[in-house]
Amino acid sequence: MKRIFGIIFTFLFLIACQQKYQPRNITKISITNFKMDSVSVRAIQVVDTASVFYAGSDGAIGYTLNNGVDWNVVNIQFQDSIVPNFRSLASNGTDYFALSIGNPALLYKISDGEATLQYLEQNEKVFYDALTFFEDRVHGIAVGDPTGNCASILLTEDGGENWNKIPCDKLPKISKGEAFFAASNTNIKTIGSTVWIASGGNKARVLKSIDYGKTWQVFETPIIQGKGPQGIYSIDFYTKENGIIMGGDYSKPEENKRNKAITTDGGKTWELVADSQNPAYKSCVQYVPNTAGKEVFTVGKTGISFSNDGGITWKEVSNEPFYAIQFVDRNTAWLSGNSKIGKLEL
Repeated sequence: MKRIFGIIFTFLFLIACQQKYQPRNITKISITNFKMDSVSVRAIQVVDTASVFYAGSDGAIGYTLNNGVDWNVVNIQFQDSIVPNFRSLASNGTDYFALSIGNPALLYKISDGEATLQYLEQNEKVFYDALTFFEDRVHGIAVGDPTGNCASILLTEDGGENWNKIPCDKLPKISKGEAFFAASNTNIKTIGSTVWIASGGNKARVLKSIDYGKTWQVFETPIIQGKGPQGIYSIDFYTKENGIIMGGDYSKPEENKRNKAITTDGGKTWELVADSQNPAYKSCVQYVPNTAGKEVFTVGKTGISFSNDGGITWKEVSNEPFYAIQFVDRNTAWLSGNSKIGKLEL
């Protein structure tokens, strides 16, 4: 009986602590930058406060294990003539997987410093945008622009050893001119067996599956849409019900118009955040861990902004451009950019 009361007390204590969380009022940040020698770094995978992996535009897969003192790089070429442009990177907990844009699509597994080609797709329309694993590290998913009348979606059920493309008759039809953005590897998000994918262009919608990509639903959003560079560039959820989308118009990055929205019903409906609230165009949005969904950072070529009320109001905390941000914990994040990787310590 005492044990039961102890468990109940601990549970109630944890709930009380979460309810009493007070978001920080961050107005300015400091970032340590590491030069990446003319490599455009769109995708990163954090390991801990001293370690991060990245995928680059020149076929480079790099990492540091000692807080940026040393960087190790594997340079990949396909058939000695094609240099992959990597914008997607994911880990199954043991190995890393990098996926290139353009034709041919090349998906490599990097293990113990060696790169092995796991998937190849040749099509004049092929263009993969994002890659991630589910929490079980067995299931993985990649999304790309349509080569037919549906999104290009790859699935693995064995930790990345084998990847298979879902046929279009198993997927919802894509709208003409609708596609996905390879801006930060964050237009895709997983929690448990659920995955959300955000689109842009002619339509800005959210595709959702609750069974590892076997069946799908599609939901409309009010994000700016109708032209190629418009739409959702990034999506994040801190629970299966509460999430945020961010984007805008890449061709008009300073324009603050219908570029951010939140959901409280798992992505079925989305409510715009007032245009009077900055930021303008951004390529990545991420919740800060262990902040009860209150603290959010968003980054892009227009700088870095912070919210401490779940994305309703924002403050610009840096004008330094980055493509993506990924948190290790509440106080540490790694960022990727053009010829650089940054480290943020709050």
